[in-house]
Amino acid sequence: MKLSPELKAASPKAWIDCVMNDFNSFLQDHADCERKASSMAMSFVAKFHDKPEIVPLLIETAIEELQHFEQVYRVMQNRGVHLRKDIPEDEYVNALLKYCRSDRDGRALDRMLLASIIECRGAERFKMVCDALHDEELKLFYRDLWTSEAKHGNIFVKMALQYFDEKEIQKRLDYFVEKEAEVMQALPIRAALH
Repeated sequence: MKLSPELKAASPKAWIDCVMNDFNSFLQDHADCERKASSMAMSFVAKFHDKPEIVPLLIETAIEELQHFEQVYRVMQNRGVHLRKDIPEDEYVNALLKYCRSDRDGRALDRMLLASIIECRGAERFKMVCDALHDEELKLFYRDLWTSEAKHGNIFVKMALQYFDEKEIQKRLDYFVEKEAEVMQALPIRAALH
């Protein structure tokens, strides 16, 4: 089984154009996303306390996401960009969560697989940012983020394989990549990661 989900639809060029035209807003959203990703990994530690084999990977992921937040924050400081007071709801993630099953095991698997797909979308978009940037330091930063996010896409599928049947995982992944493409294409384009 392939560990990294393949996205069904590419992000439109209009998205990267929007980001490049309002890069400071993108940085603010990016910082918010890194904070949320770190919190999500730690919330998985609490939710999956009965799955001790994955707790170390979740902790490592949470720390790495927090380090990404620190790095983005430094970029923001250098550019005179401030953190937003409030972190807005993420319409993309909220729309995807509506497709999760409600029973305990089904929800656990679905949340892991959604985390994987969200990380893959992040990797795709960080690569687009990297390719569009002219500042070499920022370009390197986003290249490193792109490779890190791609790795996280694999981690959550690996976690799922420790507890769930491979056929069920593949069936749910196929379902979610279709839904993710629909959600991504339906949302308005803005200078944000999602």
